[in-house]
Amino acid sequence: MMAYMLSVMAAVGVVAAAAVAFRVARKGTDDRHADGPSAGHAGAMLSALFLLVFAIAIIVPWTTADAARQNTYTESRAAIDAYWSAAGLPADAAAQVRGGLQEYVAFVVEDEWQVMAHGRLDPAGAVRLDALRSQVSALDAGTEDEQEARSAVLDQLAAVRAARAQRSADAAATPPDGLLLLTVLTGLVVVVFPFLAGARPRGASLLPLGAMAAMLGFGVYLTWDISRAFAGPLAVGPEAFGGALQEFARIAGGV
Repeated sequence: MMAYMLSVMAAVGVVAAAAVAFRVARKGTDDRHADGPSAGHAGAMLSALFLLVFAIAIIVPWTTADAARQNTYTESRAAIDAYWSAAGLPADAAAQVRGGLQEYVAFVVEDEWQVMAHGRLDPAGAVRLDALRSQVSALDAGTEDEQEARSAVLDQLAAVRAARAQRSADAAATPPDGLLLLTVLTGLVVVVFPFLAGARPRGASLLPLGAMAAMLGFGVYLTWDISRAFAGPLAVGPEAFGGALQEFARIAGGV
């Protein structure tokens, strides 16, 4: 934070030094008008800065949500592959493993998804998954085919665990520190800049200024509302896991 403050002070100092230097050298002319070159240059640069910050504040959550959505399909696909591989286990063990996979995916859809909107996962999900992995590891596979099936299930469960860890990171991910604050500050400066420049809008001239302020306010709120991948307008839904439950039913039914 101190480095940010020093950079701001340094930039303001450059402006003050330039103003003093040109006044001493008697170069240029006084600019006291709201529509003068100084106000015009500053206004254009402030607008450009706001658009840059606003674009970053929109793009970062958008790409995070897209990556999080793809990861949910990776996790659900690994669960489906584990469900398929469990067919090679002894009959009783296969039923238990498949039941555990179905319970885990149903837990993610019905219970854990609401928690993810707050930026975290439910620890109970990891407990369920670890218990399932321990159960498969402890299976007594008598034949070579059963051993291969157990290894395949463990590999897919490891893939589910890795994808779950990435889902945890996606749920906790937010835009870079200070980005939302900078978006708010630049938006406020853009709104009040005409008054800072010395203009005094009256009557009909307040209408476009008010419309601009309303749109900027909506845009700034939007950047905050989409800051998490599993909450807000861009929220990633549990469609991938719902599809996995349907696939489990299809596989179990032999369709």
